[in-house]
Amino acid sequence: MLRGWSSAFVSTCPSSLLCRCQEVEMGLEELAVRLNDSGYKNWLKAARCLLLLREGLHPFITRHMSAFHGDLLNQNTLLRKPCETSCRPRGTKAYMPRGQGEVKGADQCDASALLNLINYCDYFQSVDLKCVREVIHFRNELMHSCEFRVKDEWMKHYQTTLKNLVWQFRNQPQMATVGRQIEECKTGANLISQWEAELLQERLQELLHAAADSDDDDDTKTQDTEQLKRLGGFLQANRDLAERFSAELKAMSSLQAGE
Repeated sequence: MLRGWSSAFVSTCPSSLLCRCQEVEMGLEELAVRLNDSGYKNWLKAARCLLLLREGLHPFITRHMSAFHGDLLNQNTLLRKPCETSCRPRGTKAYMPRGQGEVKGADQCDASALLNLINYCDYFQSVDLKCVREVIHFRNELMHSCEFRVKDEWMKHYQTTLKNLVWQFRNQPQMATVGRQIEECKTGANLISQWEAELLQERLQELLHAAADSDDDDDTKTQDTEQLKRLGGFLQANRDLAERFSAELKAMSSLQAGE
């Protein structure tokens, strides 16, 4: 009965609406194929964990950087004078990775920037830097994955390393929440489709900023361009993603045309 009604409905639909319905259906099919790929699901879960980590680190970094700047002002009263050139304090910016040197606060940084700050700034000596560096290593492997897939064994080691890092901040209320959320990522398969767009958007913006950074050397810029091309190819191979990120794909084309 339902099938007959559906056929009758489709036969009377305007052609434009019918085409749109078919596009939506194909998009859902492509999404189902992607989410049946265990390696891709692992990639999405691992990237989601980095976003959760970032949210947990924001308050911790903000408090410590405020204390750090307060110590600088107490030690050197000249720093209290307003800057005539309206420059912003650059104490934390020296540790920011490419494309994030102009951020104004920890809440605008991604997990990579925050972890690099902890790793290189002496003000965070209370944190076990071995854990920090291990997570940075896994993060770099994840983001440089050519096929946007990681194996189950890699995922197991990554989650253990991430858990060890979160434990370093066990006295921070926000990180306790992050720890629970990361655990939920292991079984939150029904939420992966909701995370996908946010995670791909995050990666796109990172690569677009890096590719447009004129301060990079030739080798680094070539690497960024190749990663951007691979991500663009992945998006274009999935019609639903190509439509969602059409503006970003145009930006990619503009960058490539200007090379």
